[in-house]
Amino acid sequence: MKGRKRHLLVDTLGLVLSVFVSRASLGEREGARVVFRRTLNKWILLLKVFVDGGYIGTEFGALVQATYGWILEVVKRNELHTFKILPKRWIVERTFGWLNRFRRLSKDYEYYPKTSETVIYWAMIRIMLRRICGRASYCSLGYKRKQFKLYQL
Repeated sequence: MKGRKRHLLVDTLGLVLSVFVSRASLGEREGARVVFRRTLNKWILLLKVFVDGGYIGTEFGALVQATYGWILEVVKRNELHTFKILPKRWIVERTFGWLNRFRRLSKDYEYYPKTSETVIYWAMIRIMLRRICGRASYCSLGYKRKQFKLYQL
């Protein structure tokens, strides 16, 4: 099977905490285990993790609770063929939308999955810098140009 899956762990603002890019044939739960393992050493203050229906399973939820001490809450849709905004799930979907705005992430250009993970981190660094600086195209990182005022004599 060709293709890749991007497993993301994001905070409530949609900022990436951890990434794992895998082959498309890898299941969601196996990818989540890798993301959780990578996150454990960095972000130990997580209390609850919201996941979609692909991560459903009582044994998986019990494993996450026992291993990491996090509560796993599955956000799944009630009706099958209707559009409805699901609470907490739109956060990660919005993050995927932000990432797809970058040319190198719009399609799978990278040969190695680790390179794809690195490009995702680059894109999120750029997004966060633009938010901090409050500018759309150029971030001067604290350098402000001197603006001359014209006085009428």
